[in-house]
Amino acid sequence: MSKAPHHGPDHWPRRLVATTPVLPILIVAAIVLVDLICGSGMTWLPLLAVGPALAATTNGPRGVLWVGLLAAALGAILGIRDQVGDRDLAVVLAAVLAVTLAGSLASALRGRRERVLAAVRSVAEAAQHALLQPVPATVGPFQVAVRYSAAAAEARIGGDLYALVSTPYGVRLIVGDVRGKGLPAVGTAALVLGVFREAAYDEPDLLAVVARIERSLARNLGNDDFVTAVVAGYPREGQLEVVNCGHAPPLLVRDSVVVPVEPDRPAPPLGLRTLSGESPALQVLPFCDGDQLLLYTDGVTEARDHDREFYALADGLARHTSDEPVRTVTALHDELLAHVGGRLHDDAALLLLRMPDAAVPTAPRAASDAGRIGSCSP
Repeated sequence: MSKAPHHGPDHWPRRLVATTPVLPILIVAAIVLVDLICGSGMTWLPLLAVGPALAATTNGPRGVLWVGLLAAALGAILGIRDQVGDRDLAVVLAAVLAVTLAGSLASALRGRRERVLAAVRSVAEAAQHALLQPVPATVGPFQVAVRYSAAAAEARIGGDLYALVSTPYGVRLIVGDVRGKGLPAVGTAALVLGVFREAAYDEPDLLAVVARIERSLARNLGNDDFVTAVVAGYPREGQLEVVNCGHAPPLLVRDSVVVPVEPDRPAPPLGLRTLSGESPALQVLPFCDGDQLLLYTDGVTEARDHDREFYALADGLARHTSDEPVRTVTALHDELLAHVGGRLHDDAALLLLRMPDAAVPTAPRAASDAGRIGSCSP
């Protein structure tokens, strides 16, 4: 049987200190002190209303009432001491009490909004975990790391999408970016990820997985909506399949050299195939021990600093590449935030795959082969 939490004898003093409207009380005390020193009566007494007004922004209704009553009581004492007329003193006290009541109401409404916002954040976090499911540190033969930041910080979720699953046909993954922001983009991202996760298990051919997503989007998206995406698969040892649908090219790291994986044949984003008539092509890359592949969204490469300079992702990846994908992605994410001054203006996702080094060392590759996509044989 669980026991009720035990609060020590010093619990209530700490709670009292935490909830006491210290600053409003200090302001009221300062006004009283000035009045005592100057003895100017009506000159300072109206400022006592500042106390409950400030308390309304920092404390709950009870704290506002305490500050207001304190200010009114001190105002009455000072008014009598300074021989303020009854009518003038009544006006001052009425103003203090009116501000106190209005502040209490405003404080109650603020507290309600904060509780609603906290509930919305909680729901958004649950939705994000359902939509963008956590990716384990290892999937199949790969080491994996993911970092995601939504531009709408309060929502913590946006239109970028990613998923990585282990299937009977090898590890498959998708990284994409939905046109637009907000709830419509989230709905489209959920649709794409749902179709991808189902098709990735059902379809032996990676192009068939892409075709399933395309057909679903064609039925559900508007004419101006689309999704850029890279879909990849690892069907057999040493071989990586990539289908790029209008998305930024992934970055391949081989022998500490960063090379963009440009598509052999450019294809339109998902949802626009019927308008262009072009189909995506399957690109096959060697992917061997120590190789890494970074997939990302345009919120990373289009992030600008105060001088309107874009973030150079390839250069950053070359600086921060390590044998630990988590460390690499964390360093890139921190550098990206520093580049933009701490706040992203678009959703940004980073997903890094790394093929662990083989237990048996291989002969070093020739310098002329370093960084080439075409071969990874020793």
